[in-house]
Amino acid sequence: MFQHILVPVDGSDLAVAAAERATRFAQEQRAKLTFFFAHPDYSSSLYGETALMEVLDPTLYQETMEKRAQALLSRASAAARDAALPYECAFCASDRPYEKIIETALARNCDLIIMASHGRGGIGSLVLGSVTQAVLANSKLPVLVYR
Repeated sequence: MFQHILVPVDGSDLAVAAAERATRFAQEQRAKLTFFFAHPDYSSSLYGETALMEVLDPTLYQETMEKRAQALLSRASAAARDAALPYECAFCASDRPYEKIIETALARNCDLIIMASHGRGGIGSLVLGSVTQAVLANSKLPVLVYR
């Protein structure tokens, strides 16, 4: 039924669990996966140390964010790699990650988004995270929320 699934990740344990569950679902569907991370740009960084790096050395900031993105995506895609499923990874800078999640899903012709109910900014399973809520409110694609 689904052929290409976008899986946004943020490094949280729940996002990794959602990625693992998405991998199992993709196996059943014989679908391709795209793991995606939108890191903050320097002007809206939630990471104090990287904001300071940008002021001191823009190149160092970019390199640090790329290494962080690659590490997060490698962790998230491990199950797909182990299962020999077709997958790809992508990342970009954005102060509005929900917009980039939707844009990436559309640009890569995904037909489903699977994401965690909340991530690093979440306060537990009591409420949906703000990024998840924004994706649900703005996406025309189906969104499966992993809790």
